[in-house]
Amino acid sequence: MQYQTSKFTLLPFLKTGDKIGVTCPAGAVNMEEMQDMFATLRSWGFEVVVGKTVGTQYYKFSASDDERYIELQEMLDDDSIKAICFGRGGYGLVRIIDRLDFTQFKQSPKWLVGYSDITCLHSHVNSQFGISTLHAHMGAGYKPENYDATSTQSIYNALMGNAIGFDIEPHNMNRTGGAEGILCGGNLALLSDLIGTPSDIDTQGKILVIEDIAEYKYNIDRMMWQLLRAGKLTHLAGLVVGAFTDTQDNEIPFGMSEYEIVWEKIKDFDYPVAFGCKVGHQSENYALKLGSLYRLEVGSDSVSLIDRSIFGMKS
Repeated sequence: MQYQTSKFTLLPFLKTGDKIGVTCPAGAVNMEEMQDMFATLRSWGFEVVVGKTVGTQYYKFSASDDERYIELQEMLDDDSIKAICFGRGGYGLVRIIDRLDFTQFKQSPKWLVGYSDITCLHSHVNSQFGISTLHAHMGAGYKPENYDATSTQSIYNALMGNAIGFDIEPHNMNRTGGAEGILCGGNLALLSDLIGTPSDIDTQGKILVIEDIAEYKYNIDRMMWQLLRAGKLTHLAGLVVGAFTDTQDNEIPFGMSEYEIVWEKIKDFDYPVAFGCKVGHQSENYALKLGSLYRLEVGSDSVSLIDRSIFGMKS
């Protein structure tokens, strides 16, 4: 059974024995590095269906455009597969997104689990079909050196229909307040690139989450101006700012921190803002249901982001 949450469809929760497909529709990943992910999914009681694009490489990508498209299309159409976990982000989904046929997926939707470049797919599915997706870590996030037990467990909880949410350390740049709305967003670079395309998201009245990695500060500034000028920051219910990891600067410094760059663009609005959310390219990357209802509470001493979508849905 599917559920409607403010015009969005929350997908059926998984059960022990369900099949989870794993594919790489963008960058390449080493098969050996995926073993911890496979082992974790199996320990949760799922059957893992490993695609041919996992462990292969074609220049910058896991495989050719045709091969990546065909495999993802097959998994989208396969009703026996109840969720698709992506092996890696990187770059490449934009090259195949408009070739994908979502006819069968709309009839029998399934969880799509990933982040970074997968933001392209999240945004497309959220905006075009009103179907929820799961922003969460991928193959490398399950490796011991990157492992965080709590955020990994949040993936299981989301898929199984358990309540998810977390507290955020208060930050001196936060703007206090409370908001409830559909969660949207993901990787800042992708959100900026998708403006004006069929995969663009409507942020009005929603809680927006942003994060990014390895960007120059001036580029973060440019992308935030793009969101502001496109009206994406004007009518939010709330803003959640995740990690900006491995940020770079030029020989001549930009002169602002990443959070100061963000604050400059939203300082004149009045919705609550939470900096330092545990989401992004880091070990603590908590699962978030994009397209689902969340409650954001930003106080002076405590901050929380709580999934509200499952209330009243489980017997």
